[in-house]
Amino acid sequence: MNATQEKLKAQVEQALIAAFGAEWKGVDPILVPASNPKFGDYQVNVALSLSKKLGKQPRAIAGAIALKLDVSEICEPPEIAGPGFINLKLKTAYLEAQLNAIQADPRLGVPAAKTPKREIVDFSSPNIAKEMHVGHLRSTIIGDSIARILEFLGHDVLRLNHVGDWGTQFGMLIAYLREVYPDALTTANALDIGDLVSFYRKAKLRFDTDEAFQETARQEVVRLQAGAEDTLHAWKLLCEQSRSEFQIIYELLDIKLTERGESFYNFLLPGVVEDLEKSGLLVENQGAKCVFLEGFTNREGEPLPLIVQKSDGGYNYATTDLASLRYRIQQDEAKRIIYVTDAGQANHFAQFFQVARKAGWIPDDVELVHVPFGLVLGEDGKKFKTRSGDTVRLRDLLDEAVSRAHTDLKTRLQKEERQETEEFINEVARVVGISAVKYADLSQNRTSNYIFSYDKMLDLKGNTAPYMLYVYARIYGISRKGDINFKELGSNAVLLQHETELVLAKYLLQLDEVISSVEQDLLPNRLCEYLFELSQKFNQFYDRCPILQAEEPQRISRLILCDLTARTLKLGLSLLGIQVLERM
Repeated sequence: MNATQEKLKAQVEQALIAAFGAEWKGVDPILVPASNPKFGDYQVNVALSLSKKLGKQPRAIAGAIALKLDVSEICEPPEIAGPGFINLKLKTAYLEAQLNAIQADPRLGVPAAKTPKREIVDFSSPNIAKEMHVGHLRSTIIGDSIARILEFLGHDVLRLNHVGDWGTQFGMLIAYLREVYPDALTTANALDIGDLVSFYRKAKLRFDTDEAFQETARQEVVRLQAGAEDTLHAWKLLCEQSRSEFQIIYELLDIKLTERGESFYNFLLPGVVEDLEKSGLLVENQGAKCVFLEGFTNREGEPLPLIVQKSDGGYNYATTDLASLRYRIQQDEAKRIIYVTDAGQANHFAQFFQVARKAGWIPDDVELVHVPFGLVLGEDGKKFKTRSGDTVRLRDLLDEAVSRAHTDLKTRLQKEERQETEEFINEVARVVGISAVKYADLSQNRTSNYIFSYDKMLDLKGNTAPYMLYVYARIYGISRKGDINFKELGSNAVLLQHETELVLAKYLLQLDEVISSVEQDLLPNRLCEYLFELSQKFNQFYDRCPILQAEEPQRISRLILCDLTARTLKLGLSLLGIQVLERM
């Protein structure tokens, strides 16, 4: 709820008490944005819900409330409509004052959190010795955007990359590394695996077809878990090689993360099992130590267990996740822990959250949130693959987007007969290509699957990053044409006269509400929708209102509206991890 809505809600609550008595204190006045702008900006719907309780007609109740309602500083006189709605229309002078106030505010009127919290966002999480692919795209982009928004609001955010850097597959990889790169184990900087996917596939083929190699791989797992120096060295080489590959992607996407892999929690795993045993939750089932869950059954309808220690004494993902959860609560002192993964893992999170709660490990003031997302589909509606049927490498996907943006820009420059440096073209193509991929993902409701289409995401029209980048660049084109420095426009100069100015002004003042809603529901697409609507409303204003040719004081007022729109777009896009361009 934005500041204006909060003020109006408080005033309606007071009017309700004044009209009908103190016993109505705390009743929700049901103040909502108006369903139709021609009736005003907000409507109060409480009269309809009170009719039976008060034994009066809703219109009579609405009239009594309106008589006691003092909103003269904010709104025109209240109007009763229909069966008992109270319509409220914001005063132009109030809107002007609000815009003048946020013009001097670098946060554009968005307040910081009243009670900042320690929050953890767990996202991206690729696996060592495997390249990042299209499946990592959504977690990485959505997680980064959520972290940016929480940071902007003043929360203490720990961005964690829970990489898969431990497990039985490392025995296979280390054994293969010894065979094909023996020098790497004794010579510094001798390792250059090259194509990590190819390396992994060759190791897997050896493991699947050679029983002697399988045994060697199993021994390497034992050596790794025991901390054998040469095996640990091989493991570290594999991790470092992968890390350098991951970092190329993270730099392309402008992502910052603190890596804390599965191996980080190894020393805590025995304690997890021991504490679950002490709490009486552990049950031995076919040699494995399990916790049986409520609400989860197998195909036969029998209760489903969560295994925390396998029959061979080994641990699994659930054990590591339980250990990491306890560490994040006890050591990191997190109050909200957000896991950004695909929707297919929803059951896993529900299960280990349930175990942690049953064990009493989750304090009342700690919130656990699984942020699920759908699949990335190809234009055929099936899981996004290469033509050969392989998973699309994330690096290739991003490079292709930049390459297409480069081609589109060159074509546009030819049509416009514009000459630009190669440096300019490369930079614009990079920003547009990467932004297009990010925005195409974030603009979807994350819970849904979406179809990946380069043509749609790079379109200069419609709900795309290039469209909004173009609106931003258009505003800076106005400043260049008029030789205007937006920072020197002064203050207290906004005058709203044209209808499109009023529409734009009202929308500019909704930014705080939108960001607040994303903080709560963790749906970045709401911010995307807002920025797209804002861009459209600015274009309507631009088409119908002269700006540089306007007479004073209209000219400076309209330039301030341009500046506020550009700053709002820049801030909003930055929270999505998207850069802006002053020229395109």
